[in-house]
Amino acid sequence: MATLSAQPRFLRSITLDRASKFTSTEFFSDVNLSPHLYEKRLTDTIELAVYSVPDLKRIPFEEAVKQHFEPTTTGTFYGPSWSTHWFKLKVTIPHKWSGDRVELLWDSNSEAMVWSTDGVPRQGLTGDRGNDRRVEYTLLKSAKGGETIELFVEMACNGMFGTGNGGLINPPDNNRSFQLAQVEIAVPNKAAWQLYYDIQVIRGMANGLPSDTARAQEALYACNQVIDTFSRENVEKSLQNCLKITHQFLSKKAAPDVHRVTAVGNCHIDTAWLWPYAETRRKTARSWSTQLRLIEEYPEYVFVCSQAQQLEWLSQDYPKLFKEIQAASKKGRFQTIGATWVEMDCNLPSGESFCRQFLYGQRFYEKNFGSRSKIFWLPDTFGYSAQLPQIVKQAGAEYFFTQKLSWNNINKFPNTTFTWVGLDGTKVLTHMAPCETYTAQADVDDMIRSIKNNRDLAYSNQSLMPYGNGDGGGGPQRAMLERIRRMNNIDGLPRCETGGAEEFFESVEKNAKGLQEWKGELYFELHRGTYTSQAASKRYNRKLEFLLRDVEIVSTMSHAFGRDSKYPKNEIDSLWKNLLLNQFHDVLPGSAIEMANIDARAIYKDIETKATKLLDDGLTSLYQSPQLPGDDAKYIVFNSLGWARSEIVEIPAHTGDNLQQYSAGRNAGYVKVDSGAFDFNDVAESKADERRVQAFASGEDFILENDWVAAKFNKQGHLISLFDKQEDRELVPKGHAGNKLKLFDDIPLYWDAWDVEIYHLNTGRDAGKGKARIGEVGPLRATLVVKYALSENSTAVQTIVLTAVSPRLDFHTEVDWHENRVFLKAEFIWDILSDFATYDSQFGVVQRPTTYNTSQDYAKFEVCGHKFADLSEHGYGVALLNDCKFGYSCHGNVMRLSLLRAPKSPDANCDMDALLERRPMSFLMVEGAKNVILDTIKRAEDTDHIIVRLHEAYGGRARFKLWSSLDFQSIHRCNILEENEHSLEFSKDGRSSGWLVMRPFEILTLKLKVK
Repeated sequence: MATLSAQPRFLRSITLDRASKFTSTEFFSDVNLSPHLYEKRLTDTIELAVYSVPDLKRIPFEEAVKQHFEPTTTGTFYGPSWSTHWFKLKVTIPHKWSGDRVELLWDSNSEAMVWSTDGVPRQGLTGDRGNDRRVEYTLLKSAKGGETIELFVEMACNGMFGTGNGGLINPPDNNRSFQLAQVEIAVPNKAAWQLYYDIQVIRGMANGLPSDTARAQEALYACNQVIDTFSRENVEKSLQNCLKITHQFLSKKAAPDVHRVTAVGNCHIDTAWLWPYAETRRKTARSWSTQLRLIEEYPEYVFVCSQAQQLEWLSQDYPKLFKEIQAASKKGRFQTIGATWVEMDCNLPSGESFCRQFLYGQRFYEKNFGSRSKIFWLPDTFGYSAQLPQIVKQAGAEYFFTQKLSWNNINKFPNTTFTWVGLDGTKVLTHMAPCETYTAQADVDDMIRSIKNNRDLAYSNQSLMPYGNGDGGGGPQRAMLERIRRMNNIDGLPRCETGGAEEFFESVEKNAKGLQEWKGELYFELHRGTYTSQAASKRYNRKLEFLLRDVEIVSTMSHAFGRDSKYPKNEIDSLWKNLLLNQFHDVLPGSAIEMANIDARAIYKDIETKATKLLDDGLTSLYQSPQLPGDDAKYIVFNSLGWARSEIVEIPAHTGDNLQQYSAGRNAGYVKVDSGAFDFNDVAESKADERRVQAFASGEDFILENDWVAAKFNKQGHLISLFDKQEDRELVPKGHAGNKLKLFDDIPLYWDAWDVEIYHLNTGRDAGKGKARIGEVGPLRATLVVKYALSENSTAVQTIVLTAVSPRLDFHTEVDWHENRVFLKAEFIWDILSDFATYDSQFGVVQRPTTYNTSQDYAKFEVCGHKFADLSEHGYGVALLNDCKFGYSCHGNVMRLSLLRAPKSPDANCDMDALLERRPMSFLMVEGAKNVILDTIKRAEDTDHIIVRLHEAYGGRARFKLWSSLDFQSIHRCNILEENEHSLEFSKDGRSSGWLVMRPFEILTLKLKVK
């Protein structure tokens, strides 16, 4: 009689769960594989002592080791949050451990770093139970037995992601304590670890591959076989038998033409986020020293590192470690990429700030690592300006990598490997990791996503997988590298090859065919609230971008004219680098904790103080120049813009300087000043203007009127009429109004400081009632003052200004803001019909739809703009201008400017004119093209040449000359890195260039040498 098989059929879901439990440290960890990962453990051969640093200080190694250390034991709690505790360890290795690999196992439920006794950071450690857990440090690869090892551990009382109170992005709990849970030495069981890594890959394939495929079922069967074979009674023998099963499965090779995944080790460290800048400086040492240890252990491993600022910090704080990194870089194992100073926000900074990010970043890499980066590496930021391709190419880079658009919450971005075409037509090869993360775990799921989510498989058979723990640092772990070895060439998966990012792009460039193109901005359909959060940072950033521009212009002019004046290059460089630091993609957008925002504001104030002094020094030096005779002027106005202006200027009333209007109650007055491009004017010589402005009441309404416009406001301060007297046209539709302050509920789905969702538009209501009164009545300046009770908790005072020299209405709004997840916007409704609005952007403009016809249209319900948003019909339009806001929305004829938000996580508290000839000095001036903006004047980085940066602003062709009151000796076109491309002609008298031509939205950098 035949007998039936004693083996029951294995079931997929049960077997998958069984395989997961087999390696678990939480479930059945006393009887599964886990307790056999280390074959020997000891605690009693470790002497442990501690020094707790007072006052939350972060002290250097040299200071710490001089302190008095007290004996301590495991189980002790240390705190509070952000404090530092130094431990001294003396470890004796047992004689019977001779020949064994010995590891220190350290878990302080926090971040920590191992130091050698000669003051070199050796490796970072991360406690607790997350995916980023790293508690092992190799003391000896092969012990002699009986030796004694001394080392130090620096414990930081914060986790990898700070100290969030009850949630990742919640404000920090500043009173947490962290338990020193584990300090022991152990000998790893090599066979057990090999089986552990094998099972991770095989189970991943059983779970991730389609269940009806033979390979998935083979993987499932192998898992079942392994667990059946493992024996607690004869562990070592059963481990060898288990490995035979796994090796048989893993030895089946992939087809030669399968998709190729380049695994690039990386460690994304946010320069500040849920921790302050000071902690980031330590995170770099912890993370990068760890990667050096893995580089020593895995000869195939390549690690890439971005952000020059972080590397500069490392060179300052950890010079020995920095030299180790430089040595690894020369071998191609530790590769510096990214090209920029920090991984910046790409919505809010100016075009010139973008240029400086690349200028300082590339110069740092070239000086310290011998080469520039060919890759603009920016995995995590909240949208990408359409001018970036041109700037990337002009800064010596060739490729762009990111992945953030995979987070879009309305439309899926259609490309993976493609050509990004910028505003001016410049093209950059771009790749977005189809694994859809920059912190891949290098597991089977990441490999499968690299194919499943790849939208350009028809054009390229390659994708990049950036793996390694990130945001808070850490980087790749040993387990990731082991999985990559197993997935290198295995049937059922793409081929996984370790390599560098630059090599990946070069291969794609060589082998890809017919790549699709994407023209214009890469709009991120998420994190739209970052255009508005942390208003102070955004105001400071815009103000200081202008201030540093003025400092460079004045210092360059002073140096060019005065000759005796020293150009303050080192000081300017330092200020620029600090401003660029604060443009990091969690700081300027307003998505960092309060500690980081306090750091940022202190940096802003320091920049403002030092830059203002440099500007004053430059103006003083320039005023004393022989080019500018006359030193009896009391007040000088300097026009730092590249075009002529008429402005109303406020000065103290007691000066008697030809005041043309007094300001009641403010001891100040006004004069009208006309100034040419880059010109100086003595206020005392300003002439009165026949043009007037007036303010008067009309019934219950108020009117501000000049030669151009008449603006009527009701008693609540709403703009009920704006009449263009030149065009005989009313701009406010009958029955509607502008300048309405409106409140919206602002409760996102998760990312509090980051997000505003489309449904907030359903909740708009008028923000209380305003009460208007006339302020100033002319003749140069007229004002209306409106006081608002926005809500029970918040108030606002708005001063509406119309001057005699412009049709522009200014709205100066001061808000006392005490709200919880409420959005404040200023709303205007115009009698304008247009399907598009035009927004100021970096070195250009961007058009976006005012319709909600498609999902791509309504995804842009909140957009980023810089100095203006314009709604125009053919030949006529109206614009909202601002000096420190970035969030706009425009639907139909309704325009809104976003003023303030109130998120609670992660920050709960959110000029000289006395020239004898009476001719404007016109240091530099564009002649012949109104669409060319002269944006930047500075001294060259390495010579006394003058750098001039211009851009075509409107999207048209331009033909112009550059004129100067100085004599040109040479003119060269150069790139952003100030390398000459070719020489340009100039006039015989040396005062003007030859004809220059620019294409639409082109950025042009010139290097001038003057006599």
